[in-house]
Amino acid sequence: MPATTPGSLSRSTLAAVFALSAAFFAAPSPNVHAGALPAAVDGQPLPSLAPMLERVVPAVVNINSKTRVRVRNPLLDDPFFRQFFGMQNAPRERIEQSLGSGVIVDAAKGYVLTNNHVVEGADDISVTLHDGRTLKAKLVGTDPDTDIAVVQISAENLTALPLADVSKLRMGDFVVAVGDPFGIGQSASAGIVSGLGRTAIGGSGIQNFIQTDAPINPGNSGGALVNLRGELVGINSAIISPSGASAGIGFAIPVDLANDVMRQLVATGTVKHGSLGLETQDLTPEIASAFDAKPGDGAVVTRVRVDTPAAEAGIRAGDVIVQVNGHPIHSDNELHNAEGLLPIGSAIELKLLREGKPLTVSVRLVAEQLSTADGAGLDPRLTGAELSDTGERLRREGLNGVTVNRVAAGSRAAAAGLKAGDLIIGVNQAEIAGIKDLKLAFARHPRQAVLSIVRGRNAFFLGLE
Repeated sequence: MPATTPGSLSRSTLAAVFALSAAFFAAPSPNVHAGALPAAVDGQPLPSLAPMLERVVPAVVNINSKTRVRVRNPLLDDPFFRQFFGMQNAPRERIEQSLGSGVIVDAAKGYVLTNNHVVEGADDISVTLHDGRTLKAKLVGTDPDTDIAVVQISAENLTALPLADVSKLRMGDFVVAVGDPFGIGQSASAGIVSGLGRTAIGGSGIQNFIQTDAPINPGNSGGALVNLRGELVGINSAIISPSGASAGIGFAIPVDLANDVMRQLVATGTVKHGSLGLETQDLTPEIASAFDAKPGDGAVVTRVRVDTPAAEAGIRAGDVIVQVNGHPIHSDNELHNAEGLLPIGSAIELKLLREGKPLTVSVRLVAEQLSTADGAGLDPRLTGAELSDTGERLRREGLNGVTVNRVAAGSRAAAAGLKAGDLIIGVNQAEIAGIKDLKLAFARHPRQAVLSIVRGRNAFFLGLE
């Protein structure tokens, strides 16, 4: 096959395609059975993705995660009802399964990239390779802000995908999505890059999606989007569809962003994103008129946190941020993306409107600062847990509380049922806003505390004694 580059076909390949069309509609030759395609046209082999996929498919895996979810039924707490209704052996938990895909990116160390939503809150993760081997996987870390997770497997003869230079990706480039849609087995679907830098796709995480019309379906999450060289371009993550199946609008996380997240997760188990230290909201027509701005042209500052870059730069509530490093800002989400995607420590130029007058300030992006605490220091019942206040992503979703960052295996917190990634939003049905509230709540309830927990898409109560 003549040499090709991502997003382009050589003249000889195009000639072969046109010749193939003519051959298809012509009468079949005596040496070709009706309905069959010739192996070559005018001496040129037919274009095929098979050689590239033979190299790619062994690096794409199936991921099966299992999560134990506690069943909350007040009748189970009453011995009389348990005996009277024959509920002595009623299950106290149910098992939820999630199927997805992943991509091996380091064969020597067994690192696999996937989506956070594929393994979020999982108790058990298994990886099935292309050759049929099923392996127990270790969760290295997750980053809900970018929907990236890293798991690790230990096996011989693994195949990893090389990473593409995403800066050279263009609208119209050919791409192929590889994964395990609907759990039917590894499949490939082809398309083009429909758009770049897509945001506001849903949710409030950091978004910089590659849009593609290559069909992506449930089960493809965490799988590979590759170029015609077989290089990894992105991690398939989401679709827009009224039916839940592919409608030709799919989204992948660029591999440069995924790789940066992976490096941090492997090094520290957590990911730090940049923060200016301010809160903003979109400019509605009513708000825009009050601040002498145009609707949809900027994000208005609602709060500036103390001891942050924004505070040091003199930014005030009511300022309208219209540009970041020369790039227009049209919404609160675009500003949040800029904070999360720009390197920590970088100098940023912000253009503002203050009372309708233009103003330019310079700030240096810092890592988001969150109060953290060791669980044992708050209460013995939390021994083994590392906690922090909720980050920007959860606050933007209207969720406040305390995030469980880590839980040591075999610890008291682990025995109680706490897991990394849990969000504690209340104690004994009283809401908490952060670590200070949690400490006060435990002081008020030294004997028994019932935590209100959000875990992934589930909310439940967890009793601590």
